Amino acid sequence: MRLALCAALLFASASAVEAEELTVKDTVTAAEWAAYRDRFVDPGGRVIDDGNGGISHSESQGYGLILAYAANDRASFESIWFFTRTQLLLRDDGLAFWRWDPATTPHVTDRNNASDGDILIAYALGLAGEGWAEPRYRQAGARLAASIGRAVVIERNGVPLLLPGVEGFDERSEKDRLILNLSYFVFEALPVLARLDAATDWAALGRSGRGLVAAARFGETRLPTDWIDYRDGKVSPAKGFDPVYGYNAFRIPLYLARAGETDADLLGPFRAAAEAGPAVVDVTTGKPKEALGEPGYAAVGAVLGCILDGRKMPDALESFAPTLYYPSTLHLLSLAYLRERHPQCL
Repeated sequence: MRLALCAALLFASASAVEAEELTVKDTVTAAEWAAYRDRFVDPGGRVIDDGNGGISHSESQGYGLILAYAANDRASFESIWFFTRTQLLLRDDGLAFWRWDPATTPHVTDRNNASDGDILIAYALGLAGEGWAEPRYRQAGARLAASIGRAVVIERNGVPLLLPGVEGFDERSEKDRLILNLSYFVFEALPVLARLDAATDWAALGRSGRGLVAAARFGETRLPTDWIDYRDGKVSPAKGFDPVYGYNAFRIPLYLARAGETDADLLGPFRAAAEAGPAVVDVTTGKPKEALGEPGYAAVGAVLGCILDGRKMPDALESFAPTLYYPSTLHLLSLAYLRERHPQCL
């Protein structure tokens, strides 16, 4: 189950979409944002992952910032940003500690970074700096984007790659092996990061990420696993991790869609999985291991149905009511995308 990247990179170069960027602002309604904020954002700006023991992390803070901007709520954005910069953005390399637990002292329980969280935060700052004409947000985003480029964007044999974190994912653990997470490539963010940091080739990173998604088609389902091994230009399910298309990988097609991807071959396996019913899938057997019943997961499938088949989102998914933090976030990102790009599907 080892698939070569070179052909997939050629595919990605040929099929990559030069799409107009999302504006993001004013794509989440005031009522939707109020419901999300009241459920998941505390008065101090901490975005709470209630499905993960009530912790917060750089990902939740990044999503909170993006959704506050999408709702055009500057006060909430500033509150979330205050918590983020005073509690997480404290690493010497300019990146964020990834995990913050209210039940422990000290609250930071893992001092490694998580590259997806860093990218989400930098993206939100870039959007807010541009959309609200606020230089301090843009400057903070530029510093963070530059830190991401220096610390976790690497190159192997001419291919730019994104390490999931500074520690624990490169060949120091095993020669020539890299451990990657394709859901950390937040494709829609990369053009914004390119305006914030000219030192990193963010467009090339986006092309390599699409190529990795095209290459990581494992088993009969042709789905990627949450974690993959990258060695000598080949990818395989990561050794030591469950070989599942799970909570992490589930957001890959949404990220691709929000970045303008419409290629049926690239998105097709994700659509097939959605039509079978949202689930964590064991790629070695092709069987579901856990059903994902919250409407936010179904909303991602509805986005794919709209893009590839012109199908309208089911009425039940058009109304947002918060469930758990993660599927609720996916639900709002899905609705926001359809409002901006495919209002005919609503």
